[in-house]
Amino acid sequence: MNPSTTGARVLLDELVRLGVREIVLCPGSRSAPLAYAAHELDASGRARLHVRVDERSAAFLALGLAKERQRPAAVITTSGTAVANLHPAVLEAHHAAVPLLLLTADRPPELRGVGANQATDQPGLFGRHVRLALELETPHDPPRQAAAWRTAAARAWAASTGALAGSGFAGPVHLDLPYRDPLAPDTATTVRGGRERPDAPGHLDPADPATGRPHDAPWVTLPAPTPAAAGMAPTIAHDPGTLVIIGELPTTQHRATALDWAARHGAPVIAEPGPGTHGLVLPHGAQLLAASDWVAAHLPTRLVIIGRPTLGRTIPALARRPGVRVEVVTPGEPGAGGWADATHTAAAVHHFAALDGDEEERGATPFARTWLEAARRMADALAHIGQEGLDGPTTARVLHDGVPGESLVLLGSSSVARDLHLGVARPRADVHPVTSRGLAGIDGCVSTAIGMALTRPGPTYALLGDLTFLHDANGLLIGPDEPVPDLTIVVVDDDGGSIFDTLEYGAAEHAQAKRRIFTTPTGTDIDTLCAAHGVPATTARTPDELTDLVARPATGIRVVRVPIDAGSRRAAGERTRATVVAALR
Repeated sequence: MNPSTTGARVLLDELVRLGVREIVLCPGSRSAPLAYAAHELDASGRARLHVRVDERSAAFLALGLAKERQRPAAVITTSGTAVANLHPAVLEAHHAAVPLLLLTADRPPELRGVGANQATDQPGLFGRHVRLALELETPHDPPRQAAAWRTAAARAWAASTGALAGSGFAGPVHLDLPYRDPLAPDTATTVRGGRERPDAPGHLDPADPATGRPHDAPWVTLPAPTPAAAGMAPTIAHDPGTLVIIGELPTTQHRATALDWAARHGAPVIAEPGPGTHGLVLPHGAQLLAASDWVAAHLPTRLVIIGRPTLGRTIPALARRPGVRVEVVTPGEPGAGGWADATHTAAAVHHFAALDGDEEERGATPFARTWLEAARRMADALAHIGQEGLDGPTTARVLHDGVPGESLVLLGSSSVARDLHLGVARPRADVHPVTSRGLAGIDGCVSTAIGMALTRPGPTYALLGDLTFLHDANGLLIGPDEPVPDLTIVVVDDDGGSIFDTLEYGAAEHAQAKRRIFTTPTGTDIDTLCAAHGVPATTARTPDELTDLVARPATGIRVVRVPIDAGSRRAAGERTRATVVAALR
């Protein structure tokens, strides 16, 4: 077996032994040793292979495969620009703490800087946005090098899962893998039916010096990822005037811990969309903060911000109010630089372990009851706003109410996450919204949703705006031999980025420039685009039509297009704010 083939096989063998089960591959020549090794693992049933032609979509597919289970998935590319196309997903994985393994083939050192084709400086390309970056030695003496390849695989797994140095935070890891010709397996060791000939040179059996270990044993036993300060952080004192803000958090376990702490302290909660809820979560909570006069008359004495708020400007405005003490609870996300305090108002910072405690629930405080009553009045008023047909919040509510139990709903960035918060007063316990808001970009949401759907047995949905959908339309480019999930993608189609209508750019004095440089309509026929990829698409124009469509889980991938009025968001927002103010008088 040639050295490049052996090196790729040993590396992937060790990653699979450690727990990698999903491998995404993009085609290329320099990555051929990795491609053959991944194909063999798929054929033997040790891992599942997904082949994609677009590296950016492939990386987000791997992110989706890893996101829900927090198990590292690997993405393989050839050299050159293919590697750079991984960067958007690397940033999202870094900020959202998603384990991701980047296996990038490279030219050997002697072919760099001399004008060789598809050669650039790949080591260090992702900078501080990876937990670990290693350039492995070019394979040339496998019996001597195999131990180092297996050690590198173990280091990559540990760093990606957060076990390295006990950080507790998952994230992306980059292994740069230079290979020399020959890049294809030797004829004598060609795999048939996914298995090597037992007598082939270099066969990975216990007697082969290239393995270094028995075939059924990992190279090294790794620690479980645990927060460095677990069990050592002091608890947070009770304050009956506390309002809790739950923003973006790395995992569902973090969110559950935050909700439990608020329940034990009887504190009202404003929570961004996500799984889990309880009776102290304020319906449309962020909208309540927009009633500035009512808030000024009922200010909290303390604001406890857990995680990173991302959905609007009302929470930062509250944090800046005089007389409100701001305390931040941080899980230590690398992307937040330690803690989230964009307003620079934090008076105290607590490690996440401070939320653990065995104190009994106190019941809702008088302050909480006041805020809960106001939120109830607001929610009742908003429920009676007249709405004909479907707009953004109504679409989110109909989807939320109509999906089967235990459904997962991936929310695209931009408007739709806000639509769910405004459209749904009391989230269902058996519906699990998931966001991709590490950086809140619209990149890769179709591929992320496909990856998540491929890892779970229950119904899976995605709610995306049309620009978010179109930005990753290559996510639908799936070959006939690839695994395809059951996934319904609901596209809120207002022909552009209507979120800008709700910001200062939507004011009348800016109307002339707004359409071209902000909302950027494309005029794309989504049905025709889907047909080109062999994906069925249906249009829902009424709540009843949408309810009927989402009540039946998809077989394969399908798209449900919901056309809405592109100019309705600003007026709807003004109507909502007026309704809230009137309800709280």
